[in-house]
Amino acid sequence: MRLTGKVALITGGGTGIGFEIAKQYVEEGAYVYITGRRENKLQEAAEKIGKNIGYSVADVSNRDDMDKVAAKIKEEQGKVDIVIANAGVGRYVSLENVTTDEFDRVMHTNVLGSYFTVQACLPIMPEGSTIILNTSVTASLGLKDFSLYIAAKSAEKSFIHTWTNELRDRKIRVNAIAPGVIPTDAAGGELGRSKEEEIERQKYRSTLIPAGRVGHVNDIAKAAIFLGSDESSYVNGVEILVDGGLAAIYPVKL
Repeated sequence: MRLTGKVALITGGGTGIGFEIAKQYVEEGAYVYITGRRENKLQEAAEKIGKNIGYSVADVSNRDDMDKVAAKIKEEQGKVDIVIANAGVGRYVSLENVTTDEFDRVMHTNVLGSYFTVQACLPIMPEGSTIILNTSVTASLGLKDFSLYIAAKSAEKSFIHTWTNELRDRKIRVNAIAPGVIPTDAAGGELGRSKEEEIERQKYRSTLIPAGRVGHVNDIAKAAIFLGSDESSYVNGVEILVDGGLAAIYPVKL
């Protein structure tokens, strides 16, 4: 029970990586709040987890929404110890085909969303709290037709350094998890592939990754537990790659 007594907020917690982190955080003793834009997914997630879980329908790129989330947490728990900025979107679009709408969608959700989440929560974060950003192995790669998403994740990655310095007097740690290839239904849909296409793509990718397999949401959740617990009390200002060694051998054609 490494997170007993901790209160955590996980954005994008209704599905995929966010849901798995929320589930395992509760198993480790935390009280968890999740946010998302689809109430039905949040309800389903809360019912599956079953205890010590609250949720709020919120758009991370809307500061008013995130202020309401923080206010709810303050009223019910009085604090938040762990803030995980997990919500994100991104799809393959070539440089010449990126529209203003797509630019705003990706940058607002990933970059502005992470910023607003942390801004809203800072007033209720006690000394010794932890911020965890969900970045991406792609920020270390140069994938074709993925420049917008990679730019957004690179911006989030930069927050690790600036916020670590800015929040040092409050002893708030800032770290990131950079997932590698982690198949989820949401990711496949966002990238425009059917389930069958996604399965074939992951079979191919597993042959490229040194670990011999694609990742699982469980791999990311375990890293999030470490960064949220006192076991990582001297880990600050870093990005942990959870990618099976992919970045170490890039370039490969994903």
